[in-house]
Amino acid sequence: MNNIFFLILRRMRAPLILVIVTYTIAIIGLTMMPGTDPEGRPWHMSVFEAFYVISYTATTIGFGEVPFPYSPSQRLWMTFSIYFTVIPWFYAIGKIISLFQDPGLKLAVTTARFAREVEHLHEPFYIVCGYGETGKQLVSALDKKGIRVVVLEIQQDLINELELEDHQFDIPNLCADTKMPDTLLRAGVKHPLCRGVAALTDNDHVNLAIAIAVKLINPNLLMLARAENEEVAANMASFGTDHIINPYALFGELLAMEVHALGTYLLHEWLTAVPGDALPSPACPPIGKWVICGYGRFGKSVVANLERENISTVIIEADPELTGCVNCIVGSGAEGKILQEAGIEDAVGIVAGTNDDINNLSIVMTARELNPDIFVVIRKNRRFNEVLFDQFNADITMQPSNIIAHECLAHMVAPLLSQFLSLARNQSNAWSNQVISELVETVGESVPLTWRVTVDHIHSPAVSNLIRWGIPVPLNAITQNPNNRTEHLELVPLMLIRNGQSTLLPEKTTLLLEGDLVLFCGKDYAKTMQSILLSNHKVLTFVMNGREIAEGIVWRWMLKKIASFKRKKGSKKAEPS
Repeated sequence: MNNIFFLILRRMRAPLILVIVTYTIAIIGLTMMPGTDPEGRPWHMSVFEAFYVISYTATTIGFGEVPFPYSPSQRLWMTFSIYFTVIPWFYAIGKIISLFQDPGLKLAVTTARFAREVEHLHEPFYIVCGYGETGKQLVSALDKKGIRVVVLEIQQDLINELELEDHQFDIPNLCADTKMPDTLLRAGVKHPLCRGVAALTDNDHVNLAIAIAVKLINPNLLMLARAENEEVAANMASFGTDHIINPYALFGELLAMEVHALGTYLLHEWLTAVPGDALPSPACPPIGKWVICGYGRFGKSVVANLERENISTVIIEADPELTGCVNCIVGSGAEGKILQEAGIEDAVGIVAGTNDDINNLSIVMTARELNPDIFVVIRKNRRFNEVLFDQFNADITMQPSNIIAHECLAHMVAPLLSQFLSLARNQSNAWSNQVISELVETVGESVPLTWRVTVDHIHSPAVSNLIRWGIPVPLNAITQNPNNRTEHLELVPLMLIRNGQSTLLPEKTTLLLEGDLVLFCGKDYAKTMQSILLSNHKVLTFVMNGREIAEGIVWRWMLKKIASFKRKKGSKKAEPS
């Protein structure tokens, strides 16, 4: 605010000085002009009276000749003052109009308003740096989930698009250089309710600068960063960036997972998709020879992951020296002759992975003409080409922005989800199929919500109180319906973390302890009903045993003693005779 005030004073300095000088000359001259009072005695205006008269005259208000009728000399000076004082006013008004159009003032006002909006946020929020295709998807998904977002973007056109979007919350946004520390501070990096930052620009070095600045300013914040260059990713890791997302490497892993572990792939896609959406049927890539067109970062990841699954590949690359491709066919892949040389007729799949959407479409259309049954994986670089890709209807369409947005969403909405998925990848495909079967049976075929329950006095006071009173609380207790204790809520406990140790699909008979973390997935209604169990110990006790819990201190003490006696008695029975 001080910057705006001093900027206005600096721009208005000349017109203000001119107004003051002209007013001073007009006032002093008017005090010197002789006049007469009603009795005919000589009279001169005081400085205050002259200031009063010049003020209403120069501003065109006009109250007439006060306090007495003017003499000819006073009227002559007033006539001069009228024309003399109007000149600086025209100049000042012109300066004011140009001041409101000044880019520097507009930026200062916008920046001050943005900082004020962020400062007044009273809910946890994330900072998204970059409102391109990825940022747009992530912001929209977070807004639908009721999570507040602050957006930084260097291009004004993208900021204008954000303001035109229909979001349920007003999203504070600023057009500024996202890598500048001052910009990040204004966005709330040190705000107590800031939960994390996502660097999603299309420039790896900008994302690196953001990651470094955030970790130096507030090391405890969750930092998500997009990085397609291995050297940049290593630099990010050295500064403690929590999650570095390479869309090409991630897609390669998912494609390989879809080939050899379809159940694990489906589990990953289901839990990271937008809640409420229907999960499409898997593509089921075939096993055999694959033709890879383009050996850049995307192509290298696909080749490495397919060959790890013992799938043979033939590479087509237009510039082998630039990409470092040693054993490949030189060409773009759009020519039928090059595809035939690669053996497209007996290949089971083709990957069009160049950085040009039109070239990729040309490749797969030529491939389909030579081999109508070939499995097609196509890379989509720009979202505005979505209509073209929908018309072609490839088996798998890879878009980096979708992959990054889903990965960020998993870390932001349910931090334990990424840990669960990482552990799930090490399980067998049969295990994943079993989990999917249980999820479908419990929550249906739409994408479920995922959330975390922390067993402590703040997040689940009811469970914490019963544990402190000596009443055992099984995991099953917080999965029952408060309205009907014989029914179970539509949710599934996916993982239990206790003392740093993770247990996948914990038994519902497991007794909860203070400090436990439990990852659930289920319907929104189930999450709402569970929150009642977590916060009200009377409802929780009734759901557990059908009895009302005693409210008095004495009764609580007696219940604690009875529970302790039962445990001791049970332990004695368990001892061998």
